[in-house]
Amino acid sequence: MSKTSHWIAGINAVSSALEHDSGNVLEILVEAGGKNPRLTEIEETARRREISVRRIALQALDGVAGGLRHQGVIARYEAPRQAEENELPALIEAAGGKALLLVLDGIQDPHNLGACLRSAAAAGVTAVIIPKDKAAPINATVRKTSAGAADRIPVISVTNLARTLRGIKDAGVWVYGLDGEASSGIHGIDLTGNVALVLGGEAEGMRRLTREHCDALVKIPMPGEMESLNVSVAAGVALFEAVRQRLGAAK
Repeated sequence: MSKTSHWIAGINAVSSALEHDSGNVLEILVEAGGKNPRLTEIEETARRREISVRRIALQALDGVAGGLRHQGVIARYEAPRQAEENELPALIEAAGGKALLLVLDGIQDPHNLGACLRSAAAAGVTAVIIPKDKAAPINATVRKTSAGAADRIPVISVTNLARTLRGIKDAGVWVYGLDGEASSGIHGIDLTGNVALVLGGEAEGMRRLTREHCDALVKIPMPGEMESLNVSVAAGVALFEAVRQRLGAAK
């Protein structure tokens, strides 16, 4: 699969691309007359790395950004290809019994998806699995919110999520779905081996077939008055419980 170029917008997103993956930054557009010193820093960094920089009027920058909040800078980024579903078995095998998968069933807000990917990258996940339909795609907003994580970890879009869950279970992965009504808390589940954590979308949660393909349902204990967490917060809590357990087991 060939690479595809996208516009990424915002100071943090462009800075992250320059820092972590400058070889895929094709050009940068900066607001002419922009006074933020970080814009100057971005421009200087890009020129040192021989990346084309153009200063253009704010109105023109708004047009190219297409409604994204750009903070005076956007970059044309040649995104690495997304991993394919048929690569999952090899990724799981390469993890040596310690695969950590994040499955996101129908997250539609790109900001939530980007935040989940950022937490996933920080937790060192093996792969993130998302459905192709009724879910946010990996777009410029997701890349910006993820601070570059969307292109640094395998994100696999699948046609049939239930079939994919069957496949990873056959590969030796335990599948745990997060559900606020579950009887077991996530802190009492062994997350040190091959594990997939499944979270549902913002409104409806996990779909019925997704729920049925989980080995068990677990919840994040919440003794306070709130009934639920934002999906990206829940993903971070679940992932770093797995990290906590794995670091403890390694001692």
